[in-house]
Amino acid sequence: MRVLITGGAGYIGGTVASACLDAGITPVILDSLVTGRREFAEGRVFYEGDIGDGPLIDKIFAENPDIEAVVHCAALIVVPDSVADPIGYYRANVAKSLELVDHLLRNGCERMIFSSSASIYQAGADHTVDEDSPLAPQSPYAQTKAVCEAMFADIAASRPIRILSLRYFNPIGADPRMRTGLQVRRPSHALGKMIEAYEDGVPFQITGTAYPTRDGTGIRDYVHVWDLATAHVAALRRFDALDTDVINLGTGAGTTVRELAEAFNRVVDRPIEVVEAPARPGDVPGAYTRSDRARRLLDWQTRYSLDEGIRHSLEWAALRKSRLG
Repeated sequence: MRVLITGGAGYIGGTVASACLDAGITPVILDSLVTGRREFAEGRVFYEGDIGDGPLIDKIFAENPDIEAVVHCAALIVVPDSVADPIGYYRANVAKSLELVDHLLRNGCERMIFSSSASIYQAGADHTVDEDSPLAPQSPYAQTKAVCEAMFADIAASRPIRILSLRYFNPIGADPRMRTGLQVRRPSHALGKMIEAYEDGVPFQITGTAYPTRDGTGIRDYVHVWDLATAHVAALRRFDALDTDVINLGTGAGTTVRELAEAFNRVVDRPIEVVEAPARPGDVPGAYTRSDRARRLLDWQTRYSLDEGIRHSLEWAALRKSRLG
């Protein structure tokens, strides 16, 4: 099997590509390298360019006529940035995704897996959600994912393409073989900020301590990126037999930011200090999944623990400069 992975030189897309290779699936990488890294595409079929570039998409399919599906990971993903630049986020995540699907249809591609987000949900009082929970995206980034899902559903209803949305919770960790990891030097999410605080010897700031959670800090479902990647392989293998267009990918366990900091301090040799700070624009209390749909339909469940995800993130952070410069 050969698959096109948009954003395949990024953190998640690159890790999905590695999981595909390990499973005997040939990834074809398309990445603009705006946030992706050329190093993640080394030794792989790689095209540098934009998902909205029709002639380039035509070239990819002409040179790889055996592509059976697309995994669409290309997107801008930083919530505060989306609040500051909603036009840029709608252009990159929605408008260009629409162009991509048009190009796929022209080339006869009928299967696509979309990297969606659990941030589109309206969590219940217990902060859990399943695939049937109401949607209430709270940031322009989350809104772009919800808009894309609705757009894809409308297109699939009348055109010969099926699109499966995998709603990610909160990826952490790195490829256990250290082929890929977070390419960003200063990531904006909680674990990235903890690693930054650890490296710099400064306190870690918990942004937001008045949420309606068990300790007042945001709650998330931290899923190892390699587990996410293997779920894509399972979805590719079982795509035609699936009886749904939406699957949550998470551990089923909620971890607050304070609990994440406690886990971090269990792993490191030098604990970080934790201080409180105001919430950031676009931040939400958070949620975790209660669904077993992924286990039932994909025969998939997470293998890596929270502590292992933290260890792999730290291992990658120590290697990142030598790997990416």
